[in-house]
Amino acid sequence: TESTMMSCCCKLICDGCEYANKIRERDEELDHTCPFCRHPVPNSEEEGNRNIMKRVEANDPVSLRQIGRHRYEEGDYNGAFQYWTKAAGLGNAEAHYELSCSYAEGEGVEIDEEKRVYHLEHAAISGNPRARYNLGCEEAKNRRMDRAIKHFIIAANLGHNESLEVLKNFYAKGHVSKDSFAAALRAHQAAVDATKSPQREMALQWERLQ
Repeated sequence: TESTMMSCCCKLICDGCEYANKIRERDEELDHTCPFCRHPVPNSEEEGNRNIMKRVEANDPVSLRQIGRHRYEEGDYNGAFQYWTKAAGLGNAEAHYELSCSYAEGEGVEIDEEKRVYHLEHAAISGNPRARYNLGCEEAKNRRMDRAIKHFIIAANLGHNESLEVLKNFYAKGHVSKDSFAAALRAHQAAVDATKSPQREMALQWERLQ
């Protein structure tokens, strides 16, 4: 993974920042704390779960979405749906995307096409690239190519690889202009480069050695 959710504050910390924080703590002989809020890192999974539940009780949307994901992986689709609904109500884009999938598959709720699209569009508007990609696929399926291309370009600009691959295919078939494809390619590369740093590369190497 390229980031880790800290159970203490439910902030996503990039692996490079976490690695740099560990090096600083080692060099200065400090206790291991969260790089964001400086709360001590939990010593066990149970302690981490207790921290997350405290954030859930405080209606933190990220923690609500995360607990929803845990419930889903346990097979508790009803529980997952409830947590995602709360998180989406607080504006969490990932939760809107999860709900769109729930309404599509009928997991924890009846299949509802209108609500599926509603949550998919909200996720896309809030910056979720997978939602943009899905909307693009639907528009392409319905032969609304101009609208599909706009969705794929937005998603590619956010660093979404699958959307860039679709645009490459569309460009080869003449559906996308050379200038538009070149602009999307540059924006995609910029988004990918923004996620890179020497610290992240070192963190990745360290993870491979574990």
